[in-house]
Formats: sequence, C-alpha cells, structure tokens
Amino acid sequence: MKRTTVKLPETLDAILRHEAELRGVPIAVVTRQALEAYFKAATPRQLLAAGTGHSGASDVAERIEEILSSEIAR
Repeated sequence: MKRTTVKLPETLDAILRHEAELRGVPIAVVTRQALEAYFKAATPRQLLAAGTGHSGASDVAERIEEILSSEIAR
C-alpha cells in the first residue's frame, strides 16, 4: 500500500477518529473504506479527451512529418 497524507478540517478529523474508535480499527481503515465507498458509488466518469483527434488512420506514426507539413501549410 502507498502512504498518503491528507489535511482535514478538525471536524472531519474528529469524526474519523470517533468512528475508528467505535469500530476498534485504525483511522487508516475507516479512511480507506470511506474512499472506496465514495468512488464505487460515484458515477463512472469518462475521460473527456479520450478519442479526441481519433482519425481512424493506422499509419499516423509513420506519416507524422507529412501530416505536420500539410497542417502547417494550411
């Protein structure tokens, strides 16, 4: 697992600490579970830029100089 530092308002920190104490688990467990629940419930987001500029051409990498030259000439 990766360690991450998060700055929280005092009220949210108190809620996390209280919940962790009630459950008898570390604050990290409550935080992880809350984040997992939030992102599972969130509507799946599409990458808005995904597919932008998709030309359907499979040879763009080989023709990049030609393509750039023709675009610059416009």
